[in-house]
Amino acid sequence: MASTHVRQFLDFEKPIKELYDQIEANRKLATKNNTADYDKINASLENQILQKRKEITEGLTPWQRVQLSRHPDRPYTLEYIVKIFSNFVELHGDRNVKDDKAMVGGLAQLDGETVMVIGQQKGTNTKMRQMRNFGMANPEGYRKALRLMKLAEKFNFPVITLIDTPGAYPGLEAEERGQGEAIARNIYEMMRLRVPIICVVIGEGASGGALGIGVGDKVLMLENAWYTVISPENCSSILWRSWSHKETAAEQLKLTSGDMFNFKLVDGVVKEPFGGAHWDYDEAAKNLKDYIKPILKKLEAEDPQTRVDKRIQKFMNMGSYLEEKK
Repeated sequence: MASTHVRQFLDFEKPIKELYDQIEANRKLATKNNTADYDKINASLENQILQKRKEITEGLTPWQRVQLSRHPDRPYTLEYIVKIFSNFVELHGDRNVKDDKAMVGGLAQLDGETVMVIGQQKGTNTKMRQMRNFGMANPEGYRKALRLMKLAEKFNFPVITLIDTPGAYPGLEAEERGQGEAIARNIYEMMRLRVPIICVVIGEGASGGALGIGVGDKVLMLENAWYTVISPENCSSILWRSWSHKETAAEQLKLTSGDMFNFKLVDGVVKEPFGGAHWDYDEAAKNLKDYIKPILKKLEAEDPQTRVDKRIQKFMNMGSYLEEKK
C-alpha cells in the first residue's frame, strides 16, 4: 500500500471504500476476539478490491483521470526520486533570487549512472502545500532548473524531468521577476542541450508551467496524467462562465495520455497500477524506471549534435497547418 495514513477516496472509488471499510472492521473484530477467523474473508475482500480497481481503470472518463492525477495519495516527484534513484543530493537556489521549493532537483544515480533529476513538488499536507506553493514554480524555480541542466551538460550527465504542476505561479511578483521570460528561456535552452533529456508527466501537466521543464528527446506520460494548455475548470470558466462544465471541457480538450500519444505529442505512456499510482508506489516507480532505462541507453548511444537536431525537428513537426497557394 502507498502509506500508513488514512486512505482518501474519490467519488468513483466508493465501491472500493466500502470493501476497504469491511476489511478494517474485520481486523478490529479479529483483534478484539483474538482470532484469525477473518483472514479468509479479508483475503476474499482484497481480491474484490483488486477486481474493482481493474474495473475502474478500464472505464475512466477524461475528467476522472484528471481527478486521479490530483489524488491526495498520489506519489509526487520526491517519492519517485526516492524509489527510482539512489544517492540523491538536492541542489538549491537559482543564484539570483532564492530557492524555489516548488521546483526540486539534484544529482542522483540510476543503477549506478549519475543523472540530473528535476521536477515540481507538491505538498502532502496543508503546511507543506503552502511551502511548495502547490507545485506552482516562480521564475527562480525555472532558473534553478536551467542552472541544474547546464551543470548536467557541463559534466555530461543525462537530464530527467518529472512534471506535475497546475501551472506556473501567476502572481504579480512572479510576472515582475519575468515568469514568461524564464519559461521561454528554458524552452530555448532545452532544445539545444547536448545531453539526453527525458521528460515525464507524472500528474498534472498544465500550460507553460509544464513546458518550462518539458522539452526533451523523449516526452512520456503516466497513464492517469494529463497534459494541455489549460485546466478543465479554467477552460469551462472561460467558455461557459462557470466551472460546472469542467467534465465537458476535459472531454473536449483531449488531454489524456492516450489522446496525447495519438496526436504524437508524447512518445510513450507508462502504465500505472490498477486504479492509479496511489495504490502502489513501488509498482508505479518500477514501471517508470523500467520504461526509462532502455530509452536512456539508446539516447546515450547517439551523437550529441544528431540528438539535438532530432529533438528540434521533433517539436517543429508538432501540430498541423495548411499553406494557401496564391
